[in-house]
Parts: sequence; structure tokens; C-alpha cells
Amino acid sequence: MCGIAGWLDYSLDMTTQQQTLQCMTETMARRGPDAEGIWLDGPIGLGHRRLSIIDLEGGRQPMLARLGEVPVAAAITYSGEVYNFRELRAELKARGHRFENHSDTEVVLRAYLEWGEGFVDHLNGMFAFALWDRRSQRLLLVRDRMGVKPLYYYPTASGVIFGSEPKALLTNARVPRTVRADGLREILEMVKTPGHAVFDGMREVLPGELVRIDRHGVNRRRYWQLEAREHTHSLKQTIDHTRALLEDIVERQIIADVPLCSLLSGGLDSSIITALASRKLLAKGQDNIRSFSVDFLDHGNGFAGDAVRGTPDAPFVRDLVERIHCSHEEILLDSRELGDPALRSQVVRALDLPPAYWGDMWPSLYRLFQEVRRHSTVALSGESADEVFGGYRWFHDPVAIKAETFPWLASVTGKYFDGKTLFDSVLLRQLDMPGFVADSYRQAISDAPTLPGEGPVEQRMRQMSYLNLTRFVQTLLDRKDRMSMAVGLEVRVPFCDHRLVEYAFNIPWDMKAFDGREKSILRAATRDLLPDSIAERIKSPYPSTQDPAYEQALRRSLAAIMADPNAPVRELLDASRVTETLDRPLSSTSPMYDRMGMELAVGLNTWLTEQDVSLAL
Repeated sequence: MCGIAGWLDYSLDMTTQQQTLQCMTETMARRGPDAEGIWLDGPIGLGHRRLSIIDLEGGRQPMLARLGEVPVAAAITYSGEVYNFRELRAELKARGHRFENHSDTEVVLRAYLEWGEGFVDHLNGMFAFALWDRRSQRLLLVRDRMGVKPLYYYPTASGVIFGSEPKALLTNARVPRTVRADGLREILEMVKTPGHAVFDGMREVLPGELVRIDRHGVNRRRYWQLEAREHTHSLKQTIDHTRALLEDIVERQIIADVPLCSLLSGGLDSSIITALASRKLLAKGQDNIRSFSVDFLDHGNGFAGDAVRGTPDAPFVRDLVERIHCSHEEILLDSRELGDPALRSQVVRALDLPPAYWGDMWPSLYRLFQEVRRHSTVALSGESADEVFGGYRWFHDPVAIKAETFPWLASVTGKYFDGKTLFDSVLLRQLDMPGFVADSYRQAISDAPTLPGEGPVEQRMRQMSYLNLTRFVQTLLDRKDRMSMAVGLEVRVPFCDHRLVEYAFNIPWDMKAFDGREKSILRAATRDLLPDSIAERIKSPYPSTQDPAYEQALRRSLAAIMADPNAPVRELLDASRVTETLDRPLSSTSPMYDRMGMELAVGLNTWLTEQDVSLAL
């Protein structure tokens, strides 16, 4: 896992821009703390920061590839992991390719030289990279199928500026730090438009997209996207095939030349991944998996279930640890620290955006990953199983299913995704937030694939799956990527393997929920791995602090903003609503949506101030 940056300009000799490339690359230092490299050649400059995972000595980048008598046919700056690199290496060797190291990066380069742009179809993994074909003077920007790894670009009149995160692009003076109305809408609503990067003129490479840049301009094509296909397996075959896929996926993703661990919440998804990894490591004669969970100081004694979380994690974590005998550590966080302005600044710097929605999760993930990184460099996560197998409450909520909007906004949990409560009503009318959501929803639905002859119920549930797999999950993957890579930790997400996603997407809903429960297929496919307590546990998301100390810290920050006449977010807020919120009695049972409004207002102010962002509404 690494950070990449680069600049292509056909009107420049990039050797004269080394200082700019150096600065762009250095912004990726936290993503890649182990090594740095820059390669300049004519109109192209590639930068790389490395987090060493595979072939610690031989995988340095940018990496160059010889082809016959051509000393440099292609060059690459690459981030991520290709999990089938060993099979591809063997196939490429049989086709006459010679390898100089054991990294997956060289396999990607050689695959391109063998298959051209069709090489992307051979890759299984999470990745984002820029590949320069020196012979044709053409640049390719490529992102993995599910968008686990980020990649941004800014087209210019004579090329493109790109990087793993917006900060790499914004370091280049040619990229403005301007956010217009569409960008602000993306921030204020729990609706992510694929390809939209918030900053004016900047784009994000779509999941499963290849962007080609040459002297004629920019050309984009999707090499992968979800398709509707007939499911021909019986229930038993479906359960068995799901298990076989999971076995193969985890087998591939435990490969690392550095310490590996799992993130264990005691929920179904993380427990499955941890149990499978444990079995496979022990079968190889290796040490058992090491696992980490998170909780809050004094949180367990005062836990109170709500509309989102019904049970605390700790008892279930203990059940799995006792079952598989892994080495486990519980990381306890101090809720008071999560509201610390200094920590908020670190989160905003990592994200390049204000942290919105469940705002305490961003700093808590940051702190969790900091602690995990002290012991491991790679972590396995259960992220995305709910989107793949239909685990969220809105998949089973008749109101959300029937609503003509994004289901997470219509469900009983919808109020927890509204951070606009403190913003000025005139501004919100000007932005036309309902119109924005409606337009986004219509576009998403129009993109959803259909299967001829499918009934209305099955069609609607396919749409629900599509919305979650292409809109909702990206927000979670972005959060995990930014918070983990900000401390140099690689987090792998087995449930995002495209083979599993494709297969599960086409399982009929009546089969996917055959026992009336959420994630029925997944539960049936893995029940033998788990204690009954976990196999029967109802979905409970990543924990959010219930300690009033966190809200108290938020209130202090918001009060300080209202007392500062130069605070940029003030003109966007409704002062009377802010006063009403600050005057409300502090209580651990204070509605979560009060916190959402404060978190977004405070985070937005930090971002506008520290990132020197200009709003052009």
C-alpha cells in the first residue's frame, strides 16, 4: 500500500518541475513512510511513497520495465495489492517475460506489456495506479473494481495532474482550492456522486474505470461494473459457492511479508474473516491471527441500546477469541479526546474534507489505527459485507424499500445521516438540497442493471443492492482508507473481492433472505466457524461513543466558532439554531442528530480554515 502522485504536461519538460513533483509526492508521506521515489522523463513526472508489504527490498517505485531492446518501455507508480500476482507471474513467465523482483508491481507492469489495456481484466485486488507507456507517450490511470483505493485527477489544457488524495493535486499551483455549490452539496448530504471530487474541476477515477490521457485529450472507459445475470444455483449450491469464494479470498489476502492482524468487532462479518484467517494461518504452520477491537473508557458499564446499536461488542469479541484462541487486544479510547481540536485537525488533513456523519467515528478510527499500527502493518476488515449480502436495517424496512430516495435516508436511521440541522435555511434553499438528492437518486436508479422478466419485488431489491454497492459503501471505504493510511496501516477488505460481489449481487432476494434474517446466505455459509452468539447476533455498526464528554467538547468548539467573527463557517449557519442547541441541557441521551449538526459545522470550519478553501457559491 502506498501513495502516488504525478503530472503529465505535453507542453513542459518535466525535469524543470522537479520541485513541484517533490512537494506533491511528500504529501503522500504518511501513506508511504518507508521509501520515496520520483521519475521524470519528458512530459511525465511520477512520484511514489512506499509502504512496504510485499518484497520489501525489490519493490521500489516508480518502477520501469524493459521490453526487448527498449530499455524503458513503460513506467508505473502503483498503490495497493494484486492478490493473484503469483498466478499471473507464472503465466507471464510461461509467455517469455523475465522478472527482476518478487513484487506484484512488476507483475502489473509485465501484464500491461503482454495484454495492453486488457491487462486490467486479469487483476484481482485493490489498487490505484498510473502507468506511462513511453513508446506511445500515453498515460493510464486505473482504479480497482470496487473503489477500495482512491485516485484523483485534474485535467489541464495539455495534460493531467493526479494523486492518491486531493492534497497531492492541491499542492500544485495549477489546481485551485475552490469549492462550488455542487461540492458543498456533496459535503452536506450523505449522498456521494461517483466521480465527483468536491473541489472544482477535480475528478475521482470511478471504481472499475480506466482513464487514458494522450495528446488528443482524456478518454474514459469502464472495464468493470455490476451486471444483472440469471442465478442458476440452488440454495445449497449458493451457500457452498459463497463459502468456497470466501475461503479462496482470505487465502489470498493473508499473504504479506509484514505483520498481519484482523479488526474484530464481534459482529458476523469481522468474526468470519478472523476465524477463516486463523484457520488458514495455523494450517500453514504460522502463528495464529492477532486481532484488535475497540471500546471506550467506562463505555461498557453505561451502554444503552438505540435505533442503530442494540448490543455492545465486547461480550461477542470474547466469545470468538475463546473459540479460535487468537491473540487479542482491546483498545480503549478516551471519549474526551475524540473532541480535541488538534485531533480533528489531523483527521481533516488526512481526509482533505470535513468529517461528516457519525463524526466521532473518524477520530476514533484514527486513534484505533494508530494503536494497531504499533503492532501490525496489514489488517483484515469485515467492511462491505452488509452492502454485499443485505445486512443493513433498510434492506428489511418496508418504508425504506418503498421510498423513492436513498434507503439510508428513508429508514428509521435516516435522521442520523442529517448534518444540516444548524445550517441557514436560506442557504439550503439556494442549494436546493431536496432537488440534489432527487437528481442523484434518479441517476443512480437509471444506472442500475435489470434482468428481463424479473418481478417488481426482485427488481426493487436489486436496486437496493446497487445503491448500497455503488453509493453507500464508497463513503465507508473512503473513511477507512484515509484514517488507516494516515498512520501507514494497510486495511484489506475481503468482502470487496469482485468475484464475491458479482455473485452475491445476482442471488435472488428470496434466497438471499431465505430464513427471514439479514445476511442469510453468509450466515449459513459460515455458521460452523462461529459461536452461536455471533451467528445469531443482529447487525450492530462500528461503536459510537455515548459519553457526554464528547458532546461537551463539541459544544465548546462550536461556541468558540460563534464567538469568532472571522470563523468562515459562521455565515453558513443559523445563529438561532446554534444558540438553541448550545442551550439545551447536556445529557448522554441527547439526540444523535444534534451531534451530527455540531460535528459537521465544526468540521467544516476546521476544513475551510486550515485547508485555505474558497467557497464560490
